[in-house]
Amino acid sequence: MGKQEQNNSNKKPSKNSSQVTGKAIDWQLLKRVMHYVKPYNTIFILSIFLTVFLAASALIQPILMQKTLDDYILKDNYHGLIFMVELMIGQLIIQTAAQYFQTFFTNTLGQSVIRDLRIAIFNHITSLRLKYFDRTPIGMLITRTVSDLETIADIFSEGLISIMGDMLLLIAVISYMLFRDWRLTLITLTPLPFLLLATYIFKEAIKSSFQEVRTQVARLNTFLAEHISGMSIIQYFSREDQEMRKFKEVNSKYRDANIRSNLYYSIFFPVVEILFAVCMSLLVWYGCKRILTDEQLKSITANYHEITPGVILEFILCLNLLFRPIRQLADKFNTLQMGMVGADRIFKVLDTNEVAVNSGIVKPAQLSGVIEFKDVWFAYNDENWVLKNINLEVGAGKTLALVGATGAGKSSTINILNRFYEISKGKVTIDGIDIRDYDVNYLRSHIATVIQDVFLFTDTIANNISLNNKEITREQIIKAAKEVGAHEFIERLPGGYDYNVMERGATLSAGQAQLISFIRAMVYNPTILVLDEATSSVDTETEILIQNAINKLMQGRTSIVIAHRLSTIQNADKIIVLDHGEIMETGTHQELLRIENGYYRKLYDLQFNSAGLSKA
Repeated sequence: MGKQEQNNSNKKPSKNSSQVTGKAIDWQLLKRVMHYVKPYNTIFILSIFLTVFLAASALIQPILMQKTLDDYILKDNYHGLIFMVELMIGQLIIQTAAQYFQTFFTNTLGQSVIRDLRIAIFNHITSLRLKYFDRTPIGMLITRTVSDLETIADIFSEGLISIMGDMLLLIAVISYMLFRDWRLTLITLTPLPFLLLATYIFKEAIKSSFQEVRTQVARLNTFLAEHISGMSIIQYFSREDQEMRKFKEVNSKYRDANIRSNLYYSIFFPVVEILFAVCMSLLVWYGCKRILTDEQLKSITANYHEITPGVILEFILCLNLLFRPIRQLADKFNTLQMGMVGADRIFKVLDTNEVAVNSGIVKPAQLSGVIEFKDVWFAYNDENWVLKNINLEVGAGKTLALVGATGAGKSSTINILNRFYEISKGKVTIDGIDIRDYDVNYLRSHIATVIQDVFLFTDTIANNISLNNKEITREQIIKAAKEVGAHEFIERLPGGYDYNVMERGATLSAGQAQLISFIRAMVYNPTILVLDEATSSVDTETEILIQNAINKLMQGRTSIVIAHRLSTIQNADKIIVLDHGEIMETGTHQELLRIENGYYRKLYDLQFNSAGLSKA
C-alpha cells in the first residue's frame, strides 16, 4: 500500500471545523487572540476610548435639538438659535473626526493582528513535517492563512469593539430616556421586547445561512481549482459540456444559499421598520396627549414633568439612535462568531505539534558524506512497515543506486535521510554521527535533492535557481548553467535568466524544468546529492544532456540515485534492489546481472527486451 493510501485509511472522522458554536464569545479563544494585540495596546486603548466617546457624544445631538426648539425657536430667540446651530455643527465635526479615527484605529488594529498571525502560521507551516501535508489538503491551509485570518480582522473592525460601542449606546440612550421621562419612555418602548425577539431569531437564522454560504463557496472554489488545473484533460476528452452542467449545478447551489440569506434580511429589516414606526406612533400619540393635558395635570401635581415639543423631537432622535445599532447587532454578533471560528481553525494549525524536532547542535565545518543505515525500520502509520531492517553504507564520494518496483520504499529512504520523517527503529548516521544530532537546517543545507516532479515558483529563472538566496551571485548561476549545458536554451528565452516561468514552470518543457533543478542543486554545492527519478520524464536528447550534468554534479560528492531506467545507473558503485521495503540484492551492475532469476536481472531483461535493445 502506498504512503497516501495508508494515510487515507487511517484517517479518523473529524468534526466540521466550519461549525459555529452556540456561544457568542469563547473567552479562552478570545484571550489567545488578545495576546496578539499586546504590541498594539496603544491603538487598542485609543479605539476603546473613542468608542466610549462616540457612545456618549451621540446623546449630545438630541439634547441640543430639544434645547434649540424649546428655548430658542419657540421663543423667537434668533441670536440664541444661531449660537445653537454653531454648537451643533461643532459637535458634528468633532463626532465625525472621532468616528474617522475610531474606524481607522480598529481597522489598523485588525490588520496588524492578522499580519502577525499570518507570519506566525506561515512560519509554523514551514516547520511542519511532510507527514502533516500528506493528510492535510493544501487548499485548507491556504484558507487558514488567507480567508480565516480576514475574519479575525473583522473581530476588531466590525465585531467586538463595534458591538461594545453599540451596547454602550443602547444603555446610554435608554438610561437618558428614562431619566428624561420614564412614563413616556415605557410607553414608547413597549414594542422593544418584540424587537429583541425578532433580532434573536434573525441572528440564529442568518448564522445557519452564513454556514451554508461558506460551505457552498468552498465547494465552488474546490470545483474551479480542480477543473482549471485539469483543463487539459477536459479538453483532451471533450468534456466541456458535461463539466459545464456540473458547474451550473454547483453554482446554482451557491446562488440559492445566498438567496436564502438575503431572504432573512428582506424579512428582518421590514419587521424592524414596522416596530420602529409603532414606537414612533406611540411616542407621538402619548407625547401629544401629554402636551394637551399638561396644564390640567400641573394644577393637580406640582412636581409633574412637563412635556414640550422639544422633548418629543428629542425622543424621536433618541429612537433613531436606539434602532440604528439594533438593526446591525445581529450581523455584528455573527461577524464576531465567524471571527472566533476562524481563530479556532487557525490556532488548531498553530497547535499542531508535528514539527521536526531540532534538538541537534552538531554543525561541523565540513562533511565527508559517509552515509550508513543500521537496522532501520520505518512506517508512515503505526506498523505498516515501508522499510524493514535496512542496512546499507555509502562511502564518501561514492554512488549508491536504489531500484525496485513502485512502493518498494526507495523514496522513503531519502525522505528519512533529510529528516522529513522520523524512523521507527534503528539508526541513520552521516560521518558516524546520528542525523538526529545534527542541526536540521545544517543537515538539509548539505543535501541537494533533485526529484522527478520539479517544482518551479512563479518567478524568474535566476530566482528559481537561487531560491532568492542573496549569497548566490548571477555569475555563479551562469557558471552552473554552463556546466549543466542549459545556458544556451536559457539565453534564447525572452529576458534570459530574468524570464518568468509562470506557475509551476508552465512555460517550460519538462526537460527544461529538470535542467533548472540541476542548476539549482549545483549552485548550492552540496556534500550529498540525491536524485529521485531525475531523468524519467525527459526525452532521450535531454536525458543525454542531463546525464552529462549528473556526471559533473556527482564528482566528489556522495550520491544516492533512484531510477527506473537502469541504463542511468550502470556505473554506480553499489546498487541495492528493494522489494516491499526489504533489501533483496546488493552489488554492482555486472554482479547483479550474474544472479540467475535475480530481481535485478528480471528488471533489466524486462526493460531492455521490451525496448528491443541488446544487452550490454
